[in-house]
Amino acid sequence: MADQKSRQLSPASLARADRQRVAQDEAARAMAEVERAAIAVRKNMERLRELRETREAQEKSEQTAATVKTSKKRKLAKSK
Repeated sequence: MADQKSRQLSPASLARADRQRVAQDEAARAMAEVERAAIAVRKNMERLRELRETREAQEKSEQTAATVKTSKKRKLAKSK
């Protein structure tokens, strides 16, 4: 008779098992959402990094061009 009692689940244990199942489902959904958000953040960071690197390269080339122009002017002024 003890075996039959242990096989039958009480309403409290059924409710607890149901709450645990629901919690696991919610946890899985939450983790998926966190992962999607992390992917979105990484993509945005990559986009911003590319923009920054492009801007820095452009500034460097402009600075180099300005240096070359002033060097040419100095050489011309010295030769006269």
